Amino acid sequence: MPQAISTIPTRDGSRLIKRLCTHWAHKLEVSFDETTARVVFDADTITHLNARPDALEARIDALDDARLAQIQDVVASHLLRMARGETLEITWDAAA
Repeated sequence: MPQAISTIPTRDGSRLIKRLCTHWAHKLEVSFDETTARVVFDADTITHLNARPDALEARIDALDDARLAQIQDVVASHLLRMARGETLEITWDAAA
């Protein structure tokens, strides 16, 4: 199962988790607290978020590379929207 990870510099990781998960909770299975989140897109596609003081860590697990690329775009575009004025640098790497 392919995975992608991104460490996104921000001081507002907790706020981003809350805004993103509240937005997605209407359509997706979402569980979150102040510092962590789990978003289930389908049985084989899950995003994990972890807020640190200086960054938001994101990891996506997907069934195949095509689905992984699709969800990378979805997560990145939604995070950029939720940032409201903050410029986020989102770069995905394959997980080891």
